Amino acid sequence: MKITFHGVRGSIASPGPETAGVGGNTSCVEVACGASRIVLDAGTGLRKLGDRMLAEGRAVDATVLLSHLHWDHIQGLPFFVPAYVPSTRLRIVGAHGGVMSLGDVLSHQMTAPVFPVRYGELGARIELCEVRQGDAFDVGEARVRVAKLNHPGGVYAYRIDHGGKSVVYATDTEHYACIDPSLRALCEGADVLIYDAQYTPEEYRGDGGRSKVGWGHSTYVAGTEVARAAGVGELVLFHHDPQRSDAGVADVEARARQLFARSTAAREGLVIDLEEVARAAA
Repeated sequence: MKITFHGVRGSIASPGPETAGVGGNTSCVEVACGASRIVLDAGTGLRKLGDRMLAEGRAVDATVLLSHLHWDHIQGLPFFVPAYVPSTRLRIVGAHGGVMSLGDVLSHQMTAPVFPVRYGELGARIELCEVRQGDAFDVGEARVRVAKLNHPGGVYAYRIDHGGKSVVYATDTEHYACIDPSLRALCEGADVLIYDAQYTPEEYRGDGGRSKVGWGHSTYVAGTEVARAAGVGELVLFHHDPQRSDAGVADVEARARQLFARSTAAREGLVIDLEEVARAAA
């Protein structure tokens, strides 16, 4: 299992010199499980991933797991060039959008006047699948489990298990006064937890500004608490606030490591190869 980060920002893409080190693209994480390719969310980071896939010179076959349908998690799809190629096969998994089905939401963002190409004009073979709390399914030899978390409009976390290794993707979730039992169960013994750490505790409380309580995002402190309680191997802090500079992300990372030593801030281009990690630990 190899995990590659292509977009690590939350809410809106944030390019610029002060964010270039961490990266400014929104959520997109690639997980290679043997011959199977799973993509977690379709934020703006999906664009470059698509270019890389095409450069590999073979037909693209991938499963996209959408945590939810807010714009920063689906905006990359219209710019994902493999979606226009007839030899591409995509399976897009996500939840019903409440007032719209999964398919209707993806179509809606590609309608005039906001986008010149309609969803129905994409050339790839696209299969849509709506999931619910507690669902489990296979992607090749990988097993995927689904858990509902806490975010306005709803959000799902995914656990991927393959070859004795596991990763949990839990973004856009707000912590409770206690550790979310659903998330803890999903994370139990996972090698890697990718967790929403958009705010510092001070920002979340609203010290010196507006409180972020109820906005649907979490803190690095809550992430470390989940990681410890569930016996997670490595915590990856994710969904960085678009206003947080590279230096600010580094500070959050350092503060998290004081609470959970195996904490890392997600950065574009970060690769976690769990086979290499296992060999190094042997």
